[in-house]
Amino acid sequence: MRNSKLSTNPDLNISVIDSGAGARVALKGRLSVDTSPDVRDRLLGILGQKLISALTIDMAELSYMDCSGLATLVESVEIAREHNTTLLFTGLSDGPRYLLEATGLLYHFQTRDDGVDWPLSEAS
Repeated sequence: MRNSKLSTNPDLNISVIDSGAGARVALKGRLSVDTSPDVRDRLLGILGQKLISALTIDMAELSYMDCSGLATLVESVEIAREHNTTLLFTGLSDGPRYLLEATGLLYHFQTRDDGVDWPLSEAS
C-alpha cells in the first residue's frame, strides 16, 4: 500500500492511497478552476497507469466545487467506465452535493455517504 500527497496549490490537498487493487483519493479544500487541472492530472494518472478495480474519491473535506471541478469528475467517470473501473464518490458535503443535484448529475455518479468504501486490499 502506497500513500502519497500532492499539494501543488494551497487551496487543495490531494492525498492518494494506492493498494495495488485500487486507489482512494481524498480531496481537502476547494475544487475550482484553479485546482481542477491538478485533480484531473492525478485522477487520469491513476486510471491510466494500470487496470485497477476501484477508485474512491473522498469528498468529505471538500468545502467548495465549481463547474470546472464538476467537469473533471464527469471526465473521470467516463474514463473509469472505459477502463472497467468502479468509481465511487464518498462524503459529499452540502455544497458539492447541491451542484451535482442542480445539474442533474448526482444520479449518474455512484455515491456512498456512510463513510465506508471499497476494501483497500483484495483479501478484505
